[in-house]
Amino acid sequence: MKSKHFRPDVDVAPWKGGHSPYDIIKEGTIALIVVGLLTLILAVVFGSPDEPAVTIKTWSNATPVDFAMTALSELNQTSTSAQYGAPYNNAAVGQKLGPLELAKWVGDRIPVNTVRDFVINPLKSLPDQPILTTDLQQWSKASSSTRNSWLTDYTKASAHMTYVNGQVTVTANNVGPVPVFINDLTQMARTGALDQALVTQSGFYTTDFTLPLLFLADGSYLANLADHQHLSGDQWGMMNETGNYPGQAWLWLYTFWYQVAPFSTSANADVLVWGVMMALSVVLLFVPFIPGLRTIPRKTRIYRVIWREHYQGTTTE
Repeated sequence: MKSKHFRPDVDVAPWKGGHSPYDIIKEGTIALIVVGLLTLILAVVFGSPDEPAVTIKTWSNATPVDFAMTALSELNQTSTSAQYGAPYNNAAVGQKLGPLELAKWVGDRIPVNTVRDFVINPLKSLPDQPILTTDLQQWSKASSSTRNSWLTDYTKASAHMTYVNGQVTVTANNVGPVPVFINDLTQMARTGALDQALVTQSGFYTTDFTLPLLFLADGSYLANLADHQHLSGDQWGMMNETGNYPGQAWLWLYTFWYQVAPFSTSANADVLVWGVMMALSVVLLFVPFIPGLRTIPRKTRIYRVIWREHYQGTTTE
C-alpha cells in the first residue's frame, strides 16, 4: 500500500527528541503569588485609578444651567435619548449595517419616554408640594397642542436662562407649568433625590441605572469630563483610563477604526466597526485553513528564532 503523503501544513511529525521536566503547578503557584503581591503592593502605593462616580447631583451642583437645559430637552423631546430610537423608542431607525436595520430589528426593548421617565414621574414622587401638584394636574389635563405651545415659548426664551439665588430663571409668557417643572426638577437633582427617583421607577431593587446614565449622557457635563480625561472616541477613549494610568492597550485594534474614514464620520460607526471586527475575527479563526497564509510561520522559519534554545546545535527539524 502506498504510504500517505506527509503534508507539512497539516500533519505533525512524531517528536523524536529529548524531553525536559516541567512542573506547571509549581510555576503557576509562584506566578499567582508574585502577581498577587505586586497587585496588593501597587494598590496600596498608588490607590485606585478610578475617579469618583459622576451623579446627577454632582452635575446639577456643578453646572445647574446645563442640567436645567438638558431637563428641558427631555421635556420637549429634543434630547439624544428622546431621538435615539431602538432599544429605547421608535423615534429613529438607529444603527444600520448597509441595508440591514439591525437596531430596528431589536425594537424598543427598553422603552424610555423622556417626558414621563425623566421629568413627570420624578416630580410626582416629591411629597408635600401643593403648587407642583396643581401644575402636574394642569399638565395632565392639557391637550398636546397646548403643551407644545408652552414648550415652544419656553424653549425660545431659554437661551437667556440663568440660575440665581437657587432658582432657574427664564423670562417668558404663556409657558404654563413648564418653569415650575424645570426649577423643581433642578432643585430635586441638587439634593440627590433625582438620582434615587430615576433608579426606583422600575422596582424596589436599585440596580438598573439606565435612566440616570441616559440623562447624564444627554447633557454636556459628562462629555466635557470625558474630553478632559481623554476618554472620548476621537481620543482613543476606549483604551484609556481615567487619570494618568495605562489603559486597555489590547483594545487598540477596535479603537483604531473610529479614527479613520468612513467610520470617523458615520452615524453608524458602532455597528460598522463591530462588523469589521467580526470579519477580522472570522479570518483569524480560519487562518489554519487558508492556504498560503497558514504556511507563513513555516516558510519564514520564525519558530527557530522563538525556540532558538531548543534548535541550537541541531541540524534537523
